[in-house]
Amino acid sequence: MSEEEALRGLRMTMKTDSPANQTAAIVLEPVLGEGGFYAAPTSFLKELRNICDENGILLIVDEVQSGFGRTGKMFAIEHSGVEADIITMAKSMADGMPISAIVGTDKHMDSSGPNSLGGTYTGSPTACAAALAVFDVFKEEDILGKSVRLGEKLNQRFTQWQEQFSHVDNVRTLGPMAAFEFVESKDNHKPMPELAAAVTKKAKEKGLILLSCGMYGNSLRFLMPVTIEDNILEEGLAIVEECLKEVGA
Repeated sequence: MSEEEALRGLRMTMKTDSPANQTAAIVLEPVLGEGGFYAAPTSFLKELRNICDENGILLIVDEVQSGFGRTGKMFAIEHSGVEADIITMAKSMADGMPISAIVGTDKHMDSSGPNSLGGTYTGSPTACAAALAVFDVFKEEDILGKSVRLGEKLNQRFTQWQEQFSHVDNVRTLGPMAAFEFVESKDNHKPMPELAAAVTKKAKEKGLILLSCGMYGNSLRFLMPVTIEDNILEEGLAIVEECLKEVGA
């Protein structure tokens, strides 16, 4: 589905199934996680912002997986210049400690009243200390700069694989939030989830854990730590390349 078709479908849905005056919010991931690491186009996000503004609808962005430097910026939505009304976050926020957060404009966050917001991890002093430490590390160690450089390395390597291997296609990276697909051929783009499964199995035998994703299960996604050492990164990429050669053959 093209970007234009998606927007037309959304506007039609708001006329037929979910009228604007009965729609409280639109929630989306700026980069799909389990959906295959597809980044929403900037023009799509801007038009979505316009639709929300025209109809008094909140735009809520889920940055649980894409936030905190995963795409080269603190939050993936920043790449588009679009401002969300509310952002949800967790995971990298405290370097793996159990914590999550909801951040929004004062207009919306103050409207729910005292003691109306809560959660399972609320009030954990250890997790809160970890989150504060993460902010310090971001500043002191230039984590966003490291993220950008890591994304460039992955894009270069994935592009080489796309040229080298006939079944590797549709390389996509937004910073180090990176993925590529296995297809029958670059002409028909027919998904090959069985090849993705074979590569992940072969990689596990070699000591590397990979995860497939996407609607058809034919995409391999990469979510190594942004702070990964160069030698560890190269070791992992070398294993993937070995698997591509062995399984592809």
